[in-house]
Amino acid sequence: MALCAFAWAQAGDAELAEGMRLLQESRTTLAENTLNDARDYFLKLTQKNAGSAIYFYELARVDQYRCNAADMRKDSKAAMASMEAAISEALEAVKLNEASAEEHSLLADLYGRRIGLGGFMVGARFGPKIAAENKRALELDANNPRVLASVGRQYLMAPKMFGGDRDKAIANLQKSTERDPAADETFVWLAIAERKKGDTNAANKALDEALRLNPRSVFAQNTKAGK
Repeated sequence: MALCAFAWAQAGDAELAEGMRLLQESRTTLAENTLNDARDYFLKLTQKNAGSAIYFYELARVDQYRCNAADMRKDSKAAMASMEAAISEALEAVKLNEASAEEHSLLADLYGRRIGLGGFMVGARFGPKIAAENKRALELDANNPRVLASVGRQYLMAPKMFGGDRDKAIANLQKSTERDPAADETFVWLAIAERKKGDTNAANKALDEALRLNPRSVFAQNTKAGK
């Protein structure tokens, strides 16, 4: 985005700053009540500011985490509902601000997560959309850490016959951490990629960094425990 959410908050958007505080807590704990509070908060902001892409973008991120939390609880119905909402919200964000690299990358991530939830011919439907969204994101900002992380996940999650490449996944995730060394979740994804490649030492090093940055992260803790 031309201005990331943090920059918007720093620029004086007190409502967004409070939303980002809620999002930080909810993504860290993946607690259902905290996630619901964050969703309610950003939903009200989208209703109040229907023409502002950033609120739809952050709402979509919240619903992405709600999907992940529901999946952890083995609640497939809730996970699917949250993912469908997230995709709809991300599409609205892109519609309002097509020139945002981060919004295209988020949409790519959501399409990838939708494939992970399964369903008939889901890969064939969403696979090309992942590639298209990340291609557009790279055109807009090839050095954006969130873009690089999304591209890394694309290479990591795709089957080899459809372009999956662990080395390229690791390279893009490493570049992302270099450009944003405070992004704890990207270090977790780097650890996942290193594990898949068979490099346990590199995976543990990335996980240790993720937990140093965010010791309460349920995502990092579960990954370290092999869940």
